[in-house]
Amino acid sequence: MKDKPSAKNLVDSFIESLSSEKGYSDNTCRAYRHDLKEFVSIISGGRLSGEKIEEDRGVFRIDKVDNLTIRGYLGALYKNNKKTTIARKLSAVRSFFRYLVKHGFISDSPADSILTPKQGKAIPAYLTVDDMFRLLDSIKSDSLLSLRNRAIFETIYSCGIRVSELAGLNIIDVDSATGVIRVLGKGNKQRIVPIGKKAIDAIQAYRKRLQAESGIRIDENGPLFLNKNNGRLTTRSIARILDKLVRECGMQSPVSPHGLRHTFATHMLDAGADLRVVQELLGHKSLSTTQKYTHVSIDRLMETYDKAHPRK
Repeated sequence: MKDKPSAKNLVDSFIESLSSEKGYSDNTCRAYRHDLKEFVSIISGGRLSGEKIEEDRGVFRIDKVDNLTIRGYLGALYKNNKKTTIARKLSAVRSFFRYLVKHGFISDSPADSILTPKQGKAIPAYLTVDDMFRLLDSIKSDSLLSLRNRAIFETIYSCGIRVSELAGLNIIDVDSATGVIRVLGKGNKQRIVPIGKKAIDAIQAYRKRLQAESGIRIDENGPLFLNKNNGRLTTRSIARILDKLVRECGMQSPVSPHGLRHTFATHMLDAGADLRVVQELLGHKSLSTTQKYTHVSIDRLMETYDKAHPRK
């Protein structure tokens, strides 16, 4: 076993490996770091078991952490966290200890024997076709920013891409002639996604107005969607814009940019698209991730069955 490094150095090394070896995004690495700092804070100083896990000067005694320690940590989380949050935090801890085993800091992971908390099946929020159309049609086209906003949400709904993928789009990624866009997804994996004519028309209308008002050429490469200072639009800004549009549209339930991605997937499946095709469009690594969108189709299938079958 190697010399015992500090908790901070262990976590830093692990987070660095997520970025350099696995290509995880900055947001994902930030979430892992937050969860692991919390884990170290809770278990250190013997607050759970009475046995000190951390010695003076922040030396993290990883050899003292066992599955009972981790169970105590999970127990402490139950007071203020949902099961989905606890499952995510446990996943971070489990990955961390597997990293420590792989690099020889410990011989076995105490987290592998801990079962993930059972979770209810989350039903993704989505808009009906009528509500989706109402939202898009409510966006005015009388200014540069309104043209931009229309283009943003036409593109998300047309392609089903993540808001981070949309924010990262450059002009060169849009091929209007063939009707596809190139998307840089999770793990820096590229995929080609079809884009509809309404979204392309909205993008072109926005970029033409942008060129007329700012001089930024329509064929000049750079970020596709710009903020008012002509910098790349952030995911947080996109979420704030959507929140305002939803309120102005008079919708009762809030919807996030990710909810528009859910809407895309649900509408595609309802219209008869193959599940594996939708998986490719969404950029999901596992088919099981895409299957959560089938709940709407199944609900409608059951409703039709109950109404139509003569011998229920």
